[in-house]
Amino acid sequence: MRTVTPDNITEVFQSYFGPDTDPRFREVIGSLAKHLHAFTREVGLTHDEWRKALEAMEWAAKITTPERNEFVLMSDVMGLSSLVDMLNSRTGATSSSVLGPFHVSDAPPLAVGGDMRGDFDADVLLVEGHVRDGDGTPIPGAEIDIWQTAPNGLYSSQDPDQDIMSFHGLMTADQNGRYAFTTVRPVEYTVPTDGPVGEILNAAGRHPWRPSHLHFIIKAPGFRDLVTEVFPADDPYLDHDTVFGVRPDLVMTYQPQPAGSFPDGFALSGTVDGPYARVDFDFTLVRS
Repeated sequence: MRTVTPDNITEVFQSYFGPDTDPRFREVIGSLAKHLHAFTREVGLTHDEWRKALEAMEWAAKITTPERNEFVLMSDVMGLSSLVDMLNSRTGATSSSVLGPFHVSDAPPLAVGGDMRGDFDADVLLVEGHVRDGDGTPIPGAEIDIWQTAPNGLYSSQDPDQDIMSFHGLMTADQNGRYAFTTVRPVEYTVPTDGPVGEILNAAGRHPWRPSHLHFIIKAPGFRDLVTEVFPADDPYLDHDTVFGVRPDLVMTYQPQPAGSFPDGFALSGTVDGPYARVDFDFTLVRS
């Protein structure tokens, strides 16, 4: 009989893989077990601490829904999501950033120049730019999934007073790779703290704030999908994002525009009489 000890349990675990195990599965799960075992030995994990961790996982499972994924949020605040993003970003492409737990699938179509502001009483923000490849060539027909918070700092899936598709839109870039839409300036907000993620933040003495941002998922045939978000340069939490999502190339600048200068070609053309803000931001995709 082979005796399992604290020193050989990792070796024994890895010896249990069958001969037909997928090599990548063997590498990832074998390494995960190795580091979990090393972590357990390093901190001298107690039974009570182990049970508390399992209870946190159970709690996260209970409150996870299609509209709120506590496991994604936990990955975010632990820095794991951003580490995966950074390791998988490609030279020459716009940086990846976290998907977040509040993306809603099947967003409604949003025409180039369309509006996401709707009936919300907030200042107009005009956003436009281009999707290009690494050589600067436009990518016509790129699919752009866009979402953000409402002026109250809540995503639609968090707010019973919003339609589930509020501040969500799916746009197809034009023949020049251009996208454009009107919305309101998103605001900084706190991640949910009523679950295990909140307990982790409180125990660590960390704040739950995220800088304001616009979310994008951009896809085009023959190119790597891009999941990212862009942040205004003047946000007070730009250097202290609780999910570590800010990258230097994802910082944008809102440009104040005077009254009477709102351009044609937008759904709100002719209805914006006062001042507004504008941002131009381009995305670069790389080949698959």
